[in-house]
Amino acid sequence: MADTAPLFTVVVPLYNTEAYIVSTLRSVLAQTETDFEVLVVDDGSTDGGPALVRGLMREDARITLLTQANRGLSGARNTGIRHARGRFIALLDADDAWHPGKLARHREHLTANPKLGVSFSCSRLIDDQGRDLGLVQTSRLVDIDAEHVFCRNPVGNGSAAVLRRAALDDIAFSIEAEEGPRICWFDESFRQSEDIELWTRMIVSTPWEFGGIADALTLYRINSGGLSADPSKQYASWCRFRDKLATYAPDLIRVAGKRADAYQRRYLARRTAMDGRGRAALILLLGALRAYPRMAAEEPSKTVLTLALAAFAYLLPQAVFDALKGAIFKTLRSMKLQVIAPARPRPLAVTS
Repeated sequence: MADTAPLFTVVVPLYNTEAYIVSTLRSVLAQTETDFEVLVVDDGSTDGGPALVRGLMREDARITLLTQANRGLSGARNTGIRHARGRFIALLDADDAWHPGKLARHREHLTANPKLGVSFSCSRLIDDQGRDLGLVQTSRLVDIDAEHVFCRNPVGNGSAAVLRRAALDDIAFSIEAEEGPRICWFDESFRQSEDIELWTRMIVSTPWEFGGIADALTLYRINSGGLSADPSKQYASWCRFRDKLATYAPDLIRVAGKRADAYQRRYLARRTAMDGRGRAALILLLGALRAYPRMAAEEPSKTVLTLALAAFAYLLPQAVFDALKGAIFKTLRSMKLQVIAPARPRPLAVTS
């Protein structure tokens, strides 16, 4: 009997995340939609994560482990997509998780909207221990254009998206590698900003549309590694993405470049302030306002809140500020502000 291709391929890059990979994969195996395969791509892990995956493979034949030398998150995703058999490609980072109904909802969403290239859900933020932080990452869900993607990244994070394989193949490109030409979808030269680079390239260069699901079907982990990220490196990576975008979408840069730059700096300021680095946060926010002063008038609540967070982080002792974080989360939730989660960096092997 011929092998029947699954409807979904779930691509899970794995690099030194043994603490979370079992719960991540169990959240996939618990899906109410069962027509899927799971491709875990071991990107040169040095911990026990791959062994844990092999243990789960003995329980469920839908899981496959692929192994490669470290190429980063983009390289691992590319390997998974290259081996995928599904019509829909669902991305899931190895330290996040899904609500049991996620794939079923995306099946409905993509089937009902054949022009959708990217379907995404809202995300609920959790901490290292998987505890609900009381925050939901929300964004625009319909009528999304290139400016929205560039300035706002409505997809939010890499574990929220389910992509139509046909849409991915419309933005595929070839690179020269040691083993010869290799087809890519994500740009492997990016170790950060790889998601927004792909989303923007897709919406600028193809007719495929983006659409969101209002329910928080993704559990996005805000871990200590993400909070301690170097904002200057994150900003430099975003600027390199912007410079690449300028080579093929100069009109988008002209219309929205300053606003996108300011929003990116403000988001980094907010994340930096939440990590207690008030001075760095204030510098980032002032840079955002200099880049695009209209930001304060367009979104006064979010701008003032970021300023308050940065000021508290700067003025209060670290222990006092840390004790107030719970109240800050409650304030964010009560104000019903859009929560932009960080472009979470991964542990890096020394490659590029």
